[in-house]
Amino acid sequence: MWRSWGFFRQAKLNLIRLLRLHNAPDEIARGLALGIFIGMTPTMSFQMPLAFVIALLLNESKIAAMVGVWITNPLTAPFIYAMEYETGRLLLGRPHPLLPLELTWQGLLHLGWDFALPLLLGSAVFAVLCAAVTYPLALRFVPMMQRWRIPRWPRRKLSA
Repeated sequence: MWRSWGFFRQAKLNLIRLLRLHNAPDEIARGLALGIFIGMTPTMSFQMPLAFVIALLLNESKIAAMVGVWITNPLTAPFIYAMEYETGRLLLGRPHPLLPLELTWQGLLHLGWDFALPLLLGSAVFAVLCAAVTYPLALRFVPMMQRWRIPRWPRRKLSA
């Protein structure tokens, strides 16, 4: 049953596309670390184009960078961003912000900076840490994964 879900099929196809890259393992590892770095920043709507453009400018693997961005997706983003916010809040020594009693632009603007600054600091910390961990792991595992033979999924026969 789960094989008919498009999400799993697309994830497998993207993994196969990453594994079949003909780039050097170092190039793929750098692209993946770049993608993880961008994926850990709070740029949810712009992560894929941002990863592509930066990988293009740095001459890294564009596919690996865009795969690395998938660390934040609708299932993981709330947990990642909450963890980054709490880390930034603790590093800055700030209390939790209070919600404004009236929803005015001034109140929301003040709440925005009380929320955005810890999130940006925490995301910078986690982006650097995750990218620093990803590069050596990918450098070690990419050559092994490139030798894998991934079988095709059986296709359903269409009855006439």
